[in-house]
Amino acid sequence: MHGYRHAQGFTLIEVLVALAIIAVAMAAAVRVAGVMTQSNGLLRDKSMALLAAQSRLAELRLEGQLRSGRKTFDCDQGRLKLRCEQTIDRAGPLYQVQVQVLDASHEAPPLARLTTQVRDE
Repeated sequence: MHGYRHAQGFTLIEVLVALAIIAVAMAAAVRVAGVMTQSNGLLRDKSMALLAAQSRLAELRLEGQLRSGRKTFDCDQGRLKLRCEQTIDRAGPLYQVQVQVLDASHEAPPLARLTTQVRDE
C-alpha cells in the first residue's frame, strides 16, 4: 500500500489569494499617497494666497489714502496665477478693508480672505 505523502509548499489558490491581498493593499497605499500629494499642493496654494492678501493690506496701509469701492486685479505669486478682489467700505472714522484671493485658473472658493479695519487719517 502506498500512502499519500503530504506535499510541502503553497497551493496555487493560496498564492493567488495572497497576491490579491497584496494588490488591494498596494492600491490603497497609492491612493493615500495621491491624496496626500493633492492636499500638500492645496496647502501650498493657500499659503501663497494668504501671503498675497497680507501684502496687499500692507500696501494699502502704506499708501495712506483709502477710497471706498471694489477693485479686482492680478496678484500672481511666482507661477501661481491668482486674482485679488479688494473691497473697501467706510464706516464712520474707520474703513473696513477686505481682500480675498482666488485661483485665477478656475472658478473655486477663495483660497484666502483677510479683513481689517483702518483708521481714517
